[in-house]
Amino acid sequence: MKTLYQCLGDAEKRGAAVGHFNISDLVGLKAVYQAAKEQAVPVLVGVSEGESDFIGARQAAALVRSLRDSDGIAIYLNSDHTHSRERARAAALAGFDMVVFDASAKPIEENLRETRKVVQELKNIRPDVLVEGEIGFIGSSSSIHDEIPANMSPMTTPEEARQFVRETGVDILAPAVGNMHGMLKQMVLGKSEKHIDPARIAAIKGAAGTFLTLHGGSGTNRTNLVQAIQAGITIIHINTELRVAWRRGLDQVMKQKPDEIVPYKLLPPVVDSVRNVVSDRLQLFNTKPASASA
Repeated sequence: MKTLYQCLGDAEKRGAAVGHFNISDLVGLKAVYQAAKEQAVPVLVGVSEGESDFIGARQAAALVRSLRDSDGIAIYLNSDHTHSRERARAAALAGFDMVVFDASAKPIEENLRETRKVVQELKNIRPDVLVEGEIGFIGSSSSIHDEIPANMSPMTTPEEARQFVRETGVDILAPAVGNMHGMLKQMVLGKSEKHIDPARIAAIKGAAGTFLTLHGGSGTNRTNLVQAIQAGITIIHINTELRVAWRRGLDQVMKQKPDEIVPYKLLPPVVDSVRNVVSDRLQLFNTKPASASA
């Protein structure tokens, strides 16, 4: 089985991106796993601090490991938006393949200092664990918003990216390039989309010289996502779209079966609803640019 680092390198060579999908329960994990197995592509499962608290960090690691070991599927686990050294250390000890340490809401010098300490500590625990740092605050909630959060940071500059990678030693960098966590109500209704800056991504990639992650991929223009991959993005995060699909799938099955009380009879349509979104995104992230459509 290839390491996550090797999978990221392979994706970069293919001009593809590894899809990162957050989960809160077994429904989400089954959906991501089934989609990745059907398409035979690597995939990242993410759990934020809240999601990890609900599932359990060691339990999430054991579930992902069991899927990987049983079928040989390249499925990996990320501790998403980890805000403390203690939580980052716990994820590394639990067997997570990757940790996103997020101090992006803090002043840049504090972000640099704290991220550098986390990188050093985690590499001492497990040299193989990948550590991602973030520069540029793009919001904190993968929810549905009425308007763009007022405290969003300006977009990341290539100079900031170069300094951050050089001084922290992160394996992966998540810049602010016009992206935003969560979705606006108009995006959920399909009446608007996010647009990111591929030229800025390319400049940051050249300056940073490391793998780049696009957070807040939900609701982003499809052609724009392909352009982002071409410009140097290697990981794309999707969360809010999955939450919307989860809720819609549950609402639909509850209307169809109002008297059903058996969970394993109610939840398969919810798995299908989430899997459809994951499958669509995986196909887009692994499609040659000439074949992608807006």
